[in-house]
Amino acid sequence: MPEAKAREIADESDLVVNGYAFSKCDAGIRVLNLRNGKAAFVIGEHQVSETNMDDLDLALALRYLSENEQFMERCDA
Repeated sequence: MPEAKAREIADESDLVVNGYAFSKCDAGIRVLNLRNGKAAFVIGEHQVSETNMDDLDLALALRYLSENEQFMERCDA
């Protein structure tokens, strides 16, 4: 992914942690690996509903989300 596009996505995201952009959407939370640009998933109601990430990427992103989700909620206050 071109750096300019990755920066644009990061700026529009609700949270960025270690190269993963987290954005709230109607289906839950959309996650994109900014380094790769193609690895993504959507999680809603504590279940991954769509993904094209490998197991390692998915596990890392889910860990980052669980450790930092509180900061996404704070942004809405």
